[in-house]
Amino acid sequence: MKRVESLIREQVSTLIMSGDIKDPRVNTLLSITSVKVSNDLSSARVFVSGLEGDAKLKKSVAALNHAAGFIQNRIGKQIRMRLTPRLRFEADTSARDGFMLNQKIDHLLHNESEEE
Repeated sequence: MKRVESLIREQVSTLIMSGDIKDPRVNTLLSITSVKVSNDLSSARVFVSGLEGDAKLKKSVAALNHAAGFIQNRIGKQIRMRLTPRLRFEADTSARDGFMLNQKIDHLLHNESEEE
C-alpha cells in the first residue's frame, strides 16, 4: 500500500512539474503532500499544497480533478497495475496553517518580552 502511494505521489508530482497537464490553472509549483489509497486500491485521495492563496489552490485542485482521468491513464502506463486507483484531489493547507500558527506564537512571545 505504501509503495503504491509513493509511486502515485511521484508520478503526479512529475506530471505537474513537467507541465504535462496543460490546464493553465495548474501551477507547476504545486506540491503533492500525501496520497491515501483505499484498502481495495480502487481509489486514492491526493492531497495538494501550494504557496499561493486559498483561491488559487482551490482552482488548481478543481483543474486537477478535471484532469484526473488523464493523470490516472498516465500513471497506469507507468506503474503497470491491474487496476489503477481512481484519483480524487483535495487541498491541503496544513503546512500554511502551521506556518501561520508559528507566526502568531512568535508575535505573542515577542510582545510578552517587550512588556517585561
